[in-house]
Amino acid sequence: MSRLGPERDLQEAAAVERRRQQERQRQSRIFNARLRTIGVDKDALDTQVKERKIQEAAERARNEEIANEMKQNDKIMCMLEERQKNDIKNINKAINEFQKNFQTPETRREFDLSDPQALKKDRPARLSDDDPRCTISGLQKFMGEDLNYDQRIKFQKEQLREWSLQQQKDLKNALADQKFADDLHDKYRIELDQKTMELQQKEEENKRAVCAATKDFNRAQAAEVAERKKLEKHQKMKDDMDEISGLLQGDLLSENPEQAVSSFGRHRVITDRWKGMSKDQLMAIRYSQKEQVLEKMRLNEEERRRDAEWDRQRLQAARAQLILERHLERQNREYRRALDNVNAELSREQKSKNIYLKEEEFSNFPTDQYYAQFNTTSR
Repeated sequence: MSRLGPERDLQEAAAVERRRQQERQRQSRIFNARLRTIGVDKDALDTQVKERKIQEAAERARNEEIANEMKQNDKIMCMLEERQKNDIKNINKAINEFQKNFQTPETRREFDLSDPQALKKDRPARLSDDDPRCTISGLQKFMGEDLNYDQRIKFQKEQLREWSLQQQKDLKNALADQKFADDLHDKYRIELDQKTMELQQKEEENKRAVCAATKDFNRAQAAEVAERKKLEKHQKMKDDMDEISGLLQGDLLSENPEQAVSSFGRHRVITDRWKGMSKDQLMAIRYSQKEQVLEKMRLNEEERRRDAEWDRQRLQAARAQLILERHLERQNREYRRALDNVNAELSREQKSKNIYLKEEEFSNFPTDQYYAQFNTTSR
């Protein structure tokens, strides 16, 4: 007995401690709001989250690869667009330079119509001795006169020399500017072509594999399409011959009057085959129209009388409605006056009741000791 007593006490103490440990674990689970609210296997959820992150990382890597490829294509397109813009700019510049140097407004055929210096440049009454405007009645030219011959010849020679030198100078400047622009343009195009060739080589290497795979497929598709078109052409020719034969032997071209008769009765016709109405049918239609006009006049008269009767009844109803509304308004005023009195009485009673509840019924508030007795165990 002396040996069983301590052992049993130890077993009971171990059992009590085990139950206390289980109770603390149970309380940790129950009082943990996060675990109690989720109520699922958190490890499985963590595994799913990890797999989801791995999948998102793979998707992000694939998107980045696609984005890099798109950036490369955009870069190529930008370079090509820049090259095209520069070409257009140089061409427009060359055109403007040519127009500025060789197509000035003064060289136009119709410049004299809009020349601001037209009055200053206008010819005088007499330009020279051979001026055809110098008639006998103008008194501008007399026999034996040539007063400005030497000055005229000298001025013409000087003018020709100036024109020749100016044209040579303009031509030399234009050729020099054109050569400089061409050299600069060629240098820029060579650099741009080298960069473009490098990018195109990389792109062609990627496309060559795709082209080799699609070439056989396109060849098979072309053969299949050619065979199908051949069969369709043969079938179409056969259908066209059958249609032509049917039209030649049908009632449409032969103008058979019976072709307009409908299958639902002889009083009905097929509009696309009908050749027109007979005189009897036209007379019947006119007689029916006259009867419809008389019937319409009779209906209009009846409708006018009915409208007048409705107007009279509406006026009587409006007068009765006005009298009824005035009577209801008087009743509503009396009802609202009585209701206001009742509400005032109820308000006074409610205020007195609230004062009683606040001062007498609800004056004792619960303390912290009252709330501490809850949620002490997990049972």
